[in-house]
Amino acid sequence: MKFSRSEYNPLSQSLPLENNSAHAVARRRVLLVIAASALSIAGLPQAVAGAFDDYLHAIKMDDVDTVRTLLRRGFDPNTIEPERGDSGLILALRENASKVFSLLMLQPSINLEARSRNGDTALMIAAYKANKDAVVALLNKGAEPNRPGWTALHYAAAVGNNEIVQILLEAAAYIDAESPNKTTPIMMAARGGHILTVKLLLDEGADATIKNEAGMTAIDFARQGEFKDIVEGLTYRLRKAGKMQ
Repeated sequence: MKFSRSEYNPLSQSLPLENNSAHAVARRRVLLVIAASALSIAGLPQAVAGAFDDYLHAIKMDDVDTVRTLLRRGFDPNTIEPERGDSGLILALRENASKVFSLLMLQPSINLEARSRNGDTALMIAAYKANKDAVVALLNKGAEPNRPGWTALHYAAAVGNNEIVQILLEAAAYIDAESPNKTTPIMMAARGGHILTVKLLLDEGADATIKNEAGMTAIDFARQGEFKDIVEGLTYRLRKAGKMQ
C-alpha cells in the first residue's frame, strides 16, 4: 500500500494509547527537571552573594572556621572585596586576622602578588602593620619585595620598624626604591622622624642625596617635620662623605 505525501504525516499519526501514556509521563519528568533547574539557577546569585558576604565578614572577625568551611566548598581564596579591592589575604592583614591569614597562606592557589586598587600588596600591608611574622611568612613563600612604585620597604621605613627594614634588605629589597614621585625609603623614614631607621638605611648604603619630583631630599623631609636631630645627623654624615658642602 502506498501513501501520498498528503495522506501520510508521521507527526499527525496517533500513537497507541500505551505509548501515548508513556510519552506523557516522560514529558512531565522533563518538565519537572527543567523547572527544578530554573529554580536552582534563580537562587544561585543570592547563594553566591551570601557566601561572598559571609567570607568577608569571617575574615574581618578572624573566624577561621567559617573561612575554612567556605574554602572546602570551593570558594575562591583570592576573592576581591569591593571597598578597596583587597584580596582576602590583604584584608586579613589589614584586620589583624592572624588565624585567617595563616589559613589562606596554606591555600595552593593563593595569589601573594594580588594588588588592591591603590597598588598595595600583602607584603606591603604586613610591613606597614609592623607584622614581622607575616612579613617573614610571605617572603618565605616567595612574595616579591621589589616592584615599580611604592614598596614594602617604603612602608616599613615610614613606620620606623627597623626589624622589618632589615628583614626586607636581607631579602634583597632595593634600598633606594622610588615611588611614583621618586620618593625613597630613607625619605619616608626622615619624614616620620624615625632617626634610627634613617641611620640603618644610611649605614646599609641608602643615598640621602636623591631628590624626588618635588625636589626634596631626606634632609628636606626632616626639616619640614622639624626633626632637628635627623637634619643634623644627615648633614654631618653627608659632609663627612664629601657629598655635601
